[in-house]
Formats: sequence, C-alpha cells, structure tokens
Amino acid sequence: MSAARPLTALRAIAVTATLPLLLTACGYGSEAKKEDDKAANTAADAGKKLSASEVRIGYFPNLTHATALVGLQEGLIEKELNGTKIKPQSFNAGPSEIEALNGGSLDIGFIGPSPSINGYVKSKGSNLRIISGSASGGVKLVVNPDKIKTLDDLKGKKIATPQKGNTQDVAFLNWISEKGWKVDPESGKGDVSVVRTDNKVTPDAFKQGSIDGAWVPEPTASKLVSDGGTVLLDETSLWPDKKFVITNIIVSQKFLKEHPDVVEAVLRGTVKTNEWIHANQDKAKASANARLEAEGGKPLDAKVIDPAWPGIAITDDPLAATLKTQSEWAVKAKLIEQPDLAGIYDLTLLNKVLKAAGKPEVSDAGLGAK
Repeated sequence: MSAARPLTALRAIAVTATLPLLLTACGYGSEAKKEDDKAANTAADAGKKLSASEVRIGYFPNLTHATALVGLQEGLIEKELNGTKIKPQSFNAGPSEIEALNGGSLDIGFIGPSPSINGYVKSKGSNLRIISGSASGGVKLVVNPDKIKTLDDLKGKKIATPQKGNTQDVAFLNWISEKGWKVDPESGKGDVSVVRTDNKVTPDAFKQGSIDGAWVPEPTASKLVSDGGTVLLDETSLWPDKKFVITNIIVSQKFLKEHPDVVEAVLRGTVKTNEWIHANQDKAKASANARLEAEGGKPLDAKVIDPAWPGIAITDDPLAATLKTQSEWAVKAKLIEQPDLAGIYDLTLLNKVLKAAGKPEVSDAGLGAK
C-alpha cells in the first residue's frame, strides 16, 4: 500500500525535458531517444479527450469513503479526466446506490462489500465489477458503559446495526453466532436484539436509551463515544493482519466496456488521492471534513473526527480474500444463498495504473473476470 509521491504537471515536464539531455551527455543516445519518444507520447495522451463527456460517481458521506471525499474535494480525480466532467452523487445506503447503478443513473461507486456481493449475485453477475479497494477498518462496537461492561453483557441487550444485511450487520450476526447465541436474521430478535437503524438516527437513539450500543462505521462510532459511549470492540481485532475491506470501488459493466479510458483515469485519480492522503494526514482529514460539511451543512467536531480518522486504513488493495469471508458469513447467517462470486473483480486497469506508478499489483483472490 505504499505509494510513490505524485508529481505535479510542471515537475513532470521538467523531469522529462531534462532527462534526455543528461542521457545524451553520458553517451546513451538511443536511450535518450526512447525517453524523448515516451515524453512526446505522454504529452499527447495528456491532451487527449476521453470517450465520455461525463462520469457519474457515487459515494457515502462517511469517513470510510475518504478516497471519494478527498479526491473530489481536492480535485485529484478530476485532474486525471482531461475535461470529462464528474457528476458526484451522495447515497446513504448500499441498496440505493446499487439501484442507481442498475438503473443506469450511476457509472462508478464507492460502496461496502455486502451490497457489492448482493448486487452482483442478484444480477447473476451482469451488472457490476469491483475495480479497486478504497478503505479497510473503521468499524467499532460502542456501548453504554452503565449497561454493558463486558462482551458477555451484550446478551439480552439492544444493539444497532445500519441495515439488515449490510456489511456491519453481517459482521455482527457472525460475531453473535460465534458466541453461541441465536438471533433470527430477518427480525433481529434473539439472545441479542439487533436493531437495524440508519446511522443518522443511531446517535439520538443511543442518547435516548432506546438502544444499548451499536456496531457501526466511522464517524458514527466516534459520535457515540462523544455522547458517553465506550468502545468495547474494534472489528479490526477480529481479522488476520488486522485488515478487512470496508469500501470498494465498483463500476457498471456497461460503462467499463464502453469507456475503459474513463475508468482508468478515475483509478489514476483514486490511486493518487490515496497517495496524497497517506502523505498529508492532517490536510486530508480537514479535506474530508470540508466535503462532509458541503454534503450535510455541518462539519464533524474535532472530538469526533480526531479519534475516528486514525482507525480507517486507506488502500488501493480490495482485500479480496476478506470479501470472500464476508460472503461466507452472510450465507451462514442465512441472509443470502451460497453465491457464485467468480468474475466479481476486474483489477486489470487498477493493476495497470499501479504498475505505471511503480507500485505492486493486487490480487483478486481467484475471483477475477476471465
């Protein structure tokens, strides 16, 4: 996940202009010619219009979608598009974003693994591909410390998740199952009451006492902590290497087929955005917050964003093996039938971008398009 530092256009021109002179002075005339041709081709490509005049990009106003928030706020994605305009669209839930993708009103989206799986399976593999990772982690179990002091105390309590069958819901149901407790996945009733609650509503429900805790992503988790909650479990601790996919980048298969150049340009933008985030953590946090303010009219308080930000790992790697595990959990919970995920990934363009940037390629865990 290491990233080469991005060069500005002026620096790139300066380097490519100087390099042939240095090589010629050293007696490497043929190599200088190759570099000169390469520079000319790069300049030609940079001025080339892409095949679509517009690309519609969806995302959630969550910190786990920081690549989208920062990439749009800083213009790092737009910079790669050579005049193709971005039409950003904000969503609050995975199903509505999948519906937009299926309906042809969205081209590319940042989204969690569970809706990615559901969308792919329900369309029999015809509507989307996962083309990149975006984030890992950023999910916590936060509880009322007056009611719950240990993990065993969750039995008999009301714990919120964002939506039935969403990524956090599936993870929590799996955790409950591993404790040996029983919960009906449809109703959420059982040894623990799983209360499906919109993340916007969860903080108020927590303050009013109608829920005793929540298994939620950031920044909702840190909002609950700021309201007196205690982090009882960080989901990262449950995963090998402390990594699991929380946000993917998906694309409509139709758009990928018709406009691969635009998709590649967007991926160049996301890779450079992730690089910029890693190199500029404080600026990136402020940038994400500025975008959230633009979306909702109010930025996150420092007491919320400051503890939330470090728990999210920004990555180009889709961590495909962990998506496979999450699908197995959903099957175990009887939320979905055994899925055929063959072909859900197409990392061809991402790996092309990574290779050009001098970064290691990433794996699709055997689930790539043939």
